[in-house]
Amino acid sequence: MDFRFRWRTAATAAALVGCGTVADTAWRMGVWGHFAGAISIAIWLALTLSWSTKQPVPITPSSLDILNDPSADRLLLDTAPTPMVALENGCARALNRAARRLFVTDDRIVPAPAELFDPQVDHLIFEGRHWRVARVIMSGSLGRMVGALIDVEQEERTAEARAMAEMVHMLGHELLNGLAPIVSLAESGEVLLEKSDPDLSLLREILNTLGRRAEGLQRFTGGYRELARLPPPRLVAVSIAQIMEDQSRLFLGHWPGVKLIVEMATGPDWLMDQDQIGQALWAVLQNAAEAAANAGSDEARVTVKIIYRDVDLTISVTNNGAAIASENATRVFRPFYTTKAEGTGLGLSLARQIALVHGGELSLATNVPTTFVFRFPSSPNRS
Repeated sequence: MDFRFRWRTAATAAALVGCGTVADTAWRMGVWGHFAGAISIAIWLALTLSWSTKQPVPITPSSLDILNDPSADRLLLDTAPTPMVALENGCARALNRAARRLFVTDDRIVPAPAELFDPQVDHLIFEGRHWRVARVIMSGSLGRMVGALIDVEQEERTAEARAMAEMVHMLGHELLNGLAPIVSLAESGEVLLEKSDPDLSLLREILNTLGRRAEGLQRFTGGYRELARLPPPRLVAVSIAQIMEDQSRLFLGHWPGVKLIVEMATGPDWLMDQDQIGQALWAVLQNAAEAAANAGSDEARVTVKIIYRDVDLTISVTNNGAAIASENATRVFRPFYTTKAEGTGLGLSLARQIALVHGGELSLATNVPTTFVFRFPSSPNRS
């Protein structure tokens, strides 16, 4: 067995995992310098690995493994800004400089957070910071994983900054589009009044249209103000079962033709603002019910699943309606984006905003079936 070749392959594979994680995070955060760097390193590593598989490598008695031997070459992994750890049989080791700095160790992490080893847990609170844990099982190994810890708060801050820039851009665009016909109508009315014998019926029509345009613009700006003036949540211990009971009663009254299925186990009260969470959950339920009712299936159905874990609470809402088109999947949370003739496009955007101020998140988990997922941490950490 060529141990040296195996070590090189394992080291390169682990480095490629790190580059992939960094590239994915950088893409979503808009940090293009890190993204370009990660992709460049990944390409170089792939070429190196491809070249090395074609070269004869002399067999030596050494048996190095980057997941077990702390003296293995770390230079490739140290370039990654994301903390990376090797996980095996309850033992965790720091793989790169970022991980060694985070856990204050040169090698083995003692004590290692139990959440690192649980595949069902994808979030971790460590040293007062909230991390998302991404794991990759090493090919050809039993029980060995490489985990990457991604700073959720940094992700959220970057996402919020991008969302704010996008919102300002969209606001300016929509305001200009709304003001252009108002200005044009006002000029038409002024020209009409300068005539010796103005057509009063035409003038009345211009004024009516002008009023409708101004009213629409007022509703538009009022919607943005509602998003911007969301009050901070009043956090108290709330019974999730009670919230769902209230939501079920509302749902039955508004959507008698849509079946609501709630799957939840008994769990603890959760720290949240009951009114805001009720508003956010109702917006998602409304969206799901409309999709299910309009699909034309034999049984319109919405399913809510509630799962309690030590670190977080998840509430998923799934409907059996038509799938969201892939090109619309990234737009569903944008303010005023809607495919409904009578929709405002504010429901899902406001629901996500409420989740964010609770230290959680709302995401579109799958398109088929359409599933939205709320996640709320056990200890809300809001800026």
